[in-house]
Amino acid sequence: MRIGHGHFFQNLDGRPDGEVWQAEMALADRAESLGFDSVWAVEHHFAGYSMSTDPLQFLTWVAGRTHRVQLGTMVSVLPWHDPIRLAEHACVLDHLSGGRLILGMGRGLARQEFDGFGVEMGRSRQLFDQYAAELLDAFETGRIRGVDLRPAPLAPLRGRVFASSISPESAEVLARLGAGIMIFLQKPWEQTVGDVERYREHYRRYREGDPPKPMVVIFNACHEDRDTAAEYFEQVVNYYRSTIDHYGFADEATARVPGYEYYGNIARTIAKHGHEQFAHFLAELQPWGTPDEVIEQTREIVRRTDAGGLIVVSAFGNLTPAVALANQERFARTVMPALYETVGSST
Repeated sequence: MRIGHGHFFQNLDGRPDGEVWQAEMALADRAESLGFDSVWAVEHHFAGYSMSTDPLQFLTWVAGRTHRVQLGTMVSVLPWHDPIRLAEHACVLDHLSGGRLILGMGRGLARQEFDGFGVEMGRSRQLFDQYAAELLDAFETGRIRGVDLRPAPLAPLRGRVFASSISPESAEVLARLGAGIMIFLQKPWEQTVGDVERYREHYRRYREGDPPKPMVVIFNACHEDRDTAAEYFEQVVNYYRSTIDHYGFADEATARVPGYEYYGNIARTIAKHGHEQFAHFLAELQPWGTPDEVIEQTREIVRRTDAGGLIVVSAFGNLTPAVALANQERFARTVMPALYETVGSST
C-alpha cells in the first residue's frame, strides 16, 4: 500500500488565484515530512473548477524541494498536448527528480476544455490511444515520431504509468497499454468492482504476470468532532456539485459525442433524481467522519478495489487554507498509520 497526496487547485469562492496556488504549494511542501510517499496534480484549464494547467511544471517545483516522494500526474490529458513536447517535459522531470516520475494519463471530458484548445472532443479516444502508445514506446526506445528524445529517457515508464478509467470500454484500452487504473469514485460500488475485474481479465489476456493494483483517489473529510467533519463533508458535496457542472454531466448531448456514450447513463440518473441528490451520492462514496470512521471506511474502499495505493486530497470545495493544512496533518497523524498497520506499509 502506498499513500500519496493529491492537489486539485480549486477556486470556487472567488479567492485570488495566487492564494489558492500558495495554499496548494504549502500542502505539497509538507507532504514528504508528513509521511506521504507521492505528490500528485491534476490537469484542468479555463475555470475555477481546477487551475492546475501544467501538472508537470508544478511537480518539477516539488521535485526541487523533496528527496523521496514520487511525482505523479492525475492525469495529463493527452489529446490536449503535442506528444513530442509532453514526452520531453516528462523526461526532463524524470531526470531532475532522479527517476521519481509516475505518469497518469487521461483523455479528458469537459467540452469547454476541448473547445479552448481547438481539439475535437469526438476524436479523444483515437488521440489518447495513439499518443499513449507513442509515449510509452518513446520511454522504451528514446525515439518518438522519427526524432530522438534528448536527454534520453532515464528509464522506461512501464510499471509507473496509470490512466483514469470511468467508462467501461476504457478497461481494455488500459490493459492493452499495460497501464494501471486510477479510480475516481463516481459509480455505485458494484460497477466500480466490475470495472476492476474487467480490467484484470483484459490485462491477463494481453500481458503476462499479475495486473498492477489500482490507485484510488479519496477526499479527506476527517475531524475528531463529528459536527466539524460533517462541515468538511459538505465541501466534498460542494466539490461534486462543481464536478457535475464542469463536466456537464446533466447534459445528454455529451452522450452523443463519439466515445462518450456511457455518460448518457449519468445524465439520465441526474434527470431522474436531481442534481443535488446525485452530488450527495457521489460524496457518500468518500470516507468521512471521525478518524476511526475514516479508517474503517478507507479500509473498506481498499478491500473493495484491491487498491495498491491511495491519493488523498485535503483541499477541495471552499475549505480555507488553514483548514486544508490541518486536514492534511490530521490524516497523516491519525489515519495513515492505522492504514499502514492493517493493509500494508509503504515500500
